[in-house]
Amino acid sequence: MAEPDGVDVQMRPASLSALPSAVIFDMDGLLFDSERLSHNAMMAASEELGCGFTTEDFITLVGRPWSANRVLLQERISSPDGVEMFEAAWDRHLLGMRPALALKPGVMDLLAQLDTLGLPRAICTSSSRSDVDFNLKLHSLDGRFQAIVAAGDYLHGKPAPDPFLRAAEVLGLKPEECLALEDSHNGVRSAAAAGMCTVMIPDLLPATDEMRRLCRCIVPDLHDVRRMLG
Repeated sequence: MAEPDGVDVQMRPASLSALPSAVIFDMDGLLFDSERLSHNAMMAASEELGCGFTTEDFITLVGRPWSANRVLLQERISSPDGVEMFEAAWDRHLLGMRPALALKPGVMDLLAQLDTLGLPRAICTSSSRSDVDFNLKLHSLDGRFQAIVAAGDYLHGKPAPDPFLRAAEVLGLKPEECLALEDSHNGVRSAAAAGMCTVMIPDLLPATDEMRRLCRCIVPDLHDVRRMLG
């Protein structure tokens, strides 16, 4: 799979002008290297069922809720039960790969920095709460986040602002007091629409001119975010 394009180093600030009151993390592709596992599982399911999906097809699904992605898949799978069969195969392959799930670079150092600074943090994701719980337990991160906002906790998914607005609400803060960390285009759109200071850490999707307009900055990994916080 192709790696993201190079990061515009001119967009890496030495620090933020002021510390946020909280940090809101996306999960897949930001905390955990789960997008690559999901891609590999989708390709395995596609080969098994003869669906002919490609990496480009997968990328169109990144950062979107399943309800929206189901519509896209239905356009490619004509049989009445095809999407359900494909989802089941995708989930089965992913389940077998999940024990190999890795943390993204800089996660532990950034969390330690937030502990030192006394800053609360939340996870804001399109994935299910059960997926969040599994990933956190796998890496002994239970209790490291003060709030979790997952699928079903908001009306409209990313790129709508609802998920990030809900995360701020759960933390008892205004959106503009929060720093949002995202890897996907729809995630950046969601956080920016919510009014949060947004930083993109690209994973599968490279930064675009639109992302540069919406973000405070774009950095290669969470080590850079830690340095921004001083």
